Amino acid sequence: MAVYNLKINGTRMEVDVDPSTPLLWVLRDHLKLVGTKYGCGIAQCGACTVHLGDTAMRSCSLPVSSVGNQEVTTIEGLSENGDHPVQKAWLEVDVPQCGYCQAGQIMSAAALLKSNPSPSDADIESAMNGNICRCGTYVRIKKAIKMAAEEQAS
Repeated sequence: MAVYNLKINGTRMEVDVDPSTPLLWVLRDHLKLVGTKYGCGIAQCGACTVHLGDTAMRSCSLPVSSVGNQEVTTIEGLSENGDHPVQKAWLEVDVPQCGYCQAGQIMSAAALLKSNPSPSDADIESAMNGNICRCGTYVRIKKAIKMAAEEQAS
């Protein structure tokens, strides 16, 4: 076991866990931040996506020991009131069906727009590749990302 002083959603939080514990389980089991979902456990579906610094990362395969001093942002920390442009666009376009993958989809989309505020269709497809939606809402996801990009630009 080791003690980690992590900065999660702008707040310092201390956990005493095995260094190999995936960040996902630190967030969910130890810190009770359950918005980040478990999907596949092998970093292939994107349900567990969080931001490590400004980069979208799969938390199910990221050992807590790899976080270091980088800030972690979860879906709970993306915005205080659910008013991030991506979250607003998601609701406007009515993206979710079952909703399970949506936190990971939103976190990937927000990271894309932070690094590329005016993405092309190809940019969106590349950035969202590997975020699996079992309900197949990919057309609405792309539409919402474009809408969020337009809102951020204005």
